[in-house]
Amino acid sequence: MQIYLDYNASSPLAPEVVCAIQPFLDGAYGNPSSLHWAGRSAKVAIEAARTEVADLLGARPEEIVFTGGGTESNNFAIKGAYGTWARQRTTDPNAPARPHFVTSAVEHPAVSLPLQYLRDVHGAELSEVPVNRAGRVDPEEVARAIRPDTLLVSIMHANNEVGVIQPIHDIAKVCRDRQVLFHTDAAQSVGKVPIDVKQLGVDLLSVAGHKLLAPKGIGVLYMRAGVVLEPLLHGAGHESGRRSGTENTPWIVGLGAAAALARKHLEQGGDAEIRRLRDLFEAGLKEIWGEGVVVHGQEVDRLPNTCSASFVGKVGQEVLASLEGVAASTGAACHSGVVELSRVLRAMAVTERVGMGTIRFSLGRYTSRDEIDAVLAALRAAKG
Repeated sequence: MQIYLDYNASSPLAPEVVCAIQPFLDGAYGNPSSLHWAGRSAKVAIEAARTEVADLLGARPEEIVFTGGGTESNNFAIKGAYGTWARQRTTDPNAPARPHFVTSAVEHPAVSLPLQYLRDVHGAELSEVPVNRAGRVDPEEVARAIRPDTLLVSIMHANNEVGVIQPIHDIAKVCRDRQVLFHTDAAQSVGKVPIDVKQLGVDLLSVAGHKLLAPKGIGVLYMRAGVVLEPLLHGAGHESGRRSGTENTPWIVGLGAAAALARKHLEQGGDAEIRRLRDLFEAGLKEIWGEGVVVHGQEVDRLPNTCSASFVGKVGQEVLASLEGVAASTGAACHSGVVELSRVLRAMAVTERVGMGTIRFSLGRYTSRDEIDAVLAALRAAKG
């Protein structure tokens, strides 16, 4: 048995994406910056993909910047904002002497570590707002954390471990009212739930291709028109001067195809179907384990594909090992008898006895009812 329930870690390539990429591996090899026929065809393909991504996000094509993945997009948003401040400070005596950033206690390392780097190496100041026991950020906490010298607020759209969706629209309004840039890491949510950047009110939004059936190594930073970031990569000025480096045409085309598929999937209610399977799975867990299983974040809005379940009193790694052939992720690591909860579970005040048994099951577009039933049968056998 091989069942893949780790879509939040990475997704398979959709067959349609593979087909879209293939011509750009076999022959359409021109540099998009070249003016001859080979370059022009590559440029056209890239701009078509840019439009598909923009349509998925409710953005304008010129607001889409292709990057090397979600991590680069997050670093670009954060370090780019810092770089813009540093450049401004050389000419503007009114610029803050030391920029201040605000983030949450449950961010992905691709956000938390760049912010810590700016704090530890460049002297920036950093405030971290907490989450409640359900994993949600209170917009009022963000409002209280913002200062006159706050440069950027970065709060993820949906958590990669527990799937909890943050009140981004409300947080964005807090930032907009205070004229502070707002970035959200939407790597986990794009393609799984409808997203409209204008309705959310964000200035910057990160996308990771490999979370929505596109290849690894391609991503997007949505930059609202008028936002200026110092480039993370300097060179020949590709992507309208925002991200230098010859464009990765095959992977960009693949991301465009994946974006078109995701838009169709959401328009046809595919997210509701995945939610139905997830809810069936959680109901099965409760039926088998009763009070011995805790689902994190179930009392608030979550990604439709994500079930972070704790098998109370058990070790998640051991439970998962008993499910031979099932690919999923654990929320705690056990080393030499010592259990280390993830940063997210600790921020949610999950106790060690509960948290050490956490497994994240994340479904995807190719997950079937038969697979869900098979995993539940395996869990029933594992319980004994």
